[in-house]
Amino acid sequence: MSDAILVLNGGSSSLKFALFQRREELHLLVRGSVSSIGSHPRLHIASTAFSPEIDRSLGDGPIDIAKAFEAVASFLAGHGFLHQIGKVGHRIVHGGREFARATRLDQRTLDVLHGFEPLAPIHQSINLEIVDLASHLLPEAEQVGCFDTAFHAARPQLAKIYGVPHEMSEQGIVSYGFHGLNYSHVAAKLHDRYGAVAGGRAIVAHLGSGASLCAMKAGASLATTMGFSTLDGLVMSTRCGAIDPGVLLHLLQDRKLSPEELTTLLYEQSGLLGVSGISGDMQTLLASKDLAAARAVDLFVYRIGREIGSLAAALGGLDTLVFTAGIGEHAPQIRQRICEAAGWLGVMLDDDLNRSREELVSAASSRVDVLVIPADEERAVAMELLNLETSVTG
Repeated sequence: MSDAILVLNGGSSSLKFALFQRREELHLLVRGSVSSIGSHPRLHIASTAFSPEIDRSLGDGPIDIAKAFEAVASFLAGHGFLHQIGKVGHRIVHGGREFARATRLDQRTLDVLHGFEPLAPIHQSINLEIVDLASHLLPEAEQVGCFDTAFHAARPQLAKIYGVPHEMSEQGIVSYGFHGLNYSHVAAKLHDRYGAVAGGRAIVAHLGSGASLCAMKAGASLATTMGFSTLDGLVMSTRCGAIDPGVLLHLLQDRKLSPEELTTLLYEQSGLLGVSGISGDMQTLLASKDLAAARAVDLFVYRIGREIGSLAAALGGLDTLVFTAGIGEHAPQIRQRICEAAGWLGVMLDDDLNRSREELVSAASSRVDVLVIPADEERAVAMELLNLETSVTG
């Protein structure tokens, strides 16, 4: 049988994957990742009914995404999974205005997606390289792209356009928004918990090495902090977040940085790493006694608190605040500080619940429900493939 769905989710430092069986609902067969591919790569397989937990080194030096894919393919082949795969779902960061739903990846589509590489230089080329690798490994399987920008496509027009000449907006210089696959997963969880109201006026904080906020009303994206590229909005691990365009003009015109140098500065040398001079890793900064580490954490929290205020204004209030992704899920002290910054909105945490593994972590007296919902982009991709299949056959 070839009715299983393989999901591939590649980034600059990792390759996550999951294999789902299609029945009345999705059943997870195996989930894993190759992490730290730029330094000391490791293969980790989570324990499921179909596979024991595995955690092993893939060498002492860096590997590229092709080698990471090779490790995943070897595991799947060794456990007899390859022949079960009929569809491969790919997380692709940028879908532009052309792709607002799951799309089969033919050559014409891939050519268009390659054109978006300058808008997501860290991720897009890696995502598309994985498509090529998977197509060669599984030539009979259907390759489908699911886009981080798609969840935000239905936002109001005023949430998308910039104050530039109208013809530039028509040419695609608009806010796209990102992290949409995980936001769609969170929206589905909110629907499960609250029904059609989906948490009402909700702000979801996707806080990982890349970070953004999304304002949702009844589970639909209304506004988000990332825009034309993945640089905008919050301070991130190595990305600057929102910055005065005049700074960029100064760096280009007066300091004579080349476009390549500016790209490296903004994407790889800024954010928590740049401000602290120590690390872009939140846990490392929280464990440090260096004042520069504290300054970077303070800036991270301050900018999130400020943007929560902005998104609450766009929503006209706040009913639900959700934390998700690596920092959002695993740094209770950061959640506490952000909720203190949002206290004026009626946000109150329960200290004990905040340090537990509960989903609802707000105090009984809080006017705003505060939730912690684990990210699951892989399941979101698999659900989009099922929905695509239903729309074609329905």
